[in-house]
Amino acid sequence: MKPVKVGICGLGTVGGGTFNVLKRNAEEIARRAGRGIEVAQIAARRPNPKSETGSTPITADIFDVANNPEIDIVIELIGGYTQAYDLVMKAIENGKHVVTANKALIAVHGNEIFAKAREKGVIVAFEAAVAGGIPVIKAIREGLAGNRINWLAGIINGTGNFILTEMREKGRAFEDVLKEAQALGYAEADPTFDVEGIDAAHKLTILASIAFGIPLQFDKAYTEGITKLTTADVNYAEALGYRIKHLGVARRTDAGIELRVHPTLIPADRLIANVNGVMNAVMVNGDAAGSTLFYGAGAGMDPTASSVVADLVDVVRAMTSDPENRVPHLAFQPDSLSDHPILPIDACESAYYLRIQAKDHPGVLAQVATILSERGINIESIMQMEVEEHDGLVPMILVTHRVLESRIIEAITALEALDDVVGNVVRIRVEQLN
Repeated sequence: MKPVKVGICGLGTVGGGTFNVLKRNAEEIARRAGRGIEVAQIAARRPNPKSETGSTPITADIFDVANNPEIDIVIELIGGYTQAYDLVMKAIENGKHVVTANKALIAVHGNEIFAKAREKGVIVAFEAAVAGGIPVIKAIREGLAGNRINWLAGIINGTGNFILTEMREKGRAFEDVLKEAQALGYAEADPTFDVEGIDAAHKLTILASIAFGIPLQFDKAYTEGITKLTTADVNYAEALGYRIKHLGVARRTDAGIELRVHPTLIPADRLIANVNGVMNAVMVNGDAAGSTLFYGAGAGMDPTASSVVADLVDVVRAMTSDPENRVPHLAFQPDSLSDHPILPIDACESAYYLRIQAKDHPGVLAQVATILSERGINIESIMQMEVEEHDGLVPMILVTHRVLESRIIEAITALEALDDVVGNVVRIRVEQLN
């Protein structure tokens, strides 16, 4: 059987890694796919010194690949929204299957891309778009297909996890660790996507769609970054038996789907709380399997290339199958997607960590307790620290039971209005994940 011909668009870290894996493991990959896979063309603005492309034709125009009649599968690894979208749509229009690692593209434009792919009878595979080398999309879409997924929670941005790990282990300030992350290549010169939760929200949007059978709705995901976290809060959380992680949470409720990315306190004895450095992990809870944890490298040349090539093998296996009998892009049949709404953040429910800076006056704690009680907010634990010498204020640390976000917002407004409370109340959500 003649080999399948693929074109790689983008020869950066992931593109170079993909080419190398295809070349290095060609025989093994062919045995798995049932036929050879040949890189017939590459589109790249510049060569990658880590990839020996040899005689493989290279063009500077990505659309040369999409329009090449010899190419069966286009691998989109250029990133971004605009040009990548045009490339993928052109490839689909030309009847080519697509493999992509572009989480932003899928999260924002996936619904229309998949609709076009169904119209043309082609496959769009995107395992590498979430959590690098961890095959979590396949696990949820296929391995857990017999489950009703209740919730999932993930550390799905390695940059943020590296920063929080350094803050906890070494007591370093956020700004200091961010500079090191940039120097190490973990964070971009403009780190906004990583530290403000946008990158994680792209990935969470995809995971939630596959878990719950809903359309992709990135614009409704709540995102909160880690830029305001202090080493004091990291240390207080540790003293209470928690770790702070930048977590993506998607949960099914009777009212709708929670879809949120934010700093989160997790009990220190949970496996996911001990995922450190640039590593990723996704925890999925299903009614039949219970809780499962998927852990591994969330980025990098070879780990991400591993997922790209796995998608390639799946596409090659399915190329000759009836399009109506292929695994659906979002796990559920397109005409069976749910209209279960995405909940606004104030309708989501969580426990909360509150840090209050109060004057050293008697009765303040009683006032705080009254405000919370009046709004039906129960306190799980409380820790009152010694008076701080530099400002004479007393830090009060509380962890509440689960409550609607709207109630905690009301309570914080009332707390900040107290004469004996100074500055803003720090609020961080708490998840038990049990």
